[in-house]
Amino acid sequence: MYELFANLGTWLTSAEQWQGPDGIAHRLAEHLQYSLLATLIATAIALPIGLLIGHTGRGAFLAINLSSFGRALPTVGLVVLVFLASGLSMTPVYVALVALAVPSIVTNTYAGMTAVDPEVKDAARGQGMRGHQILWQVELPLALPLIMTGLRLALIQVVATATVAAYVSFGGLGRYVFDGLAQRDLVQVLGGAVLVAVVAVALDLVLSGLQRILFRHRTA
Repeated sequence: MYELFANLGTWLTSAEQWQGPDGIAHRLAEHLQYSLLATLIATAIALPIGLLIGHTGRGAFLAINLSSFGRALPTVGLVVLVFLASGLSMTPVYVALVALAVPSIVTNTYAGMTAVDPEVKDAARGQGMRGHQILWQVELPLALPLIMTGLRLALIQVVATATVAAYVSFGGLGRYVFDGLAQRDLVQVLGGAVLVAVVAVALDLVLSGLQRILFRHRTA
């Protein structure tokens, strides 16, 4: 076991391992690209849905259950299914990652909107605000902490799952996991898994810190 971890340390710290198209730096950049783009697409889809159902109170049951269904979908199975339909491209990977990210964003956005005190909305109406003004100037600002939490959870889930890109012969940190399994190289497999875990934890800490800074006045 000691030898395994010693070899892992050597693998992670070797200068050669960080260089070239197969190096850690390049694979990390690919992994972040897949993760950030998928989360951005999911946000563009899920955020309006969550705001709409939270503001109107309509369609909540259907939207939340569809989101839960998306969370229950097997990621690799979805990648294979879309791969068979669309061929060799990044489309299956992005479809699977977006489907994984949407539920957290929809659920937290809806929860944030419904948590807004009805009396606050009534007061806004009493001041002559229209529906869209209440949404953007009252409900959304008050719901932002929970919305940010949903975005944070979605991104971490996507980062942890973006290894599936290597399943259809693309890059990212998952390349080390799948190539290591194929080559029976346990050090490479562990190296890829450790890197994914470190990236996920690091992003979580960064986003958590940013969230505390942005909303510190609300807990003061």
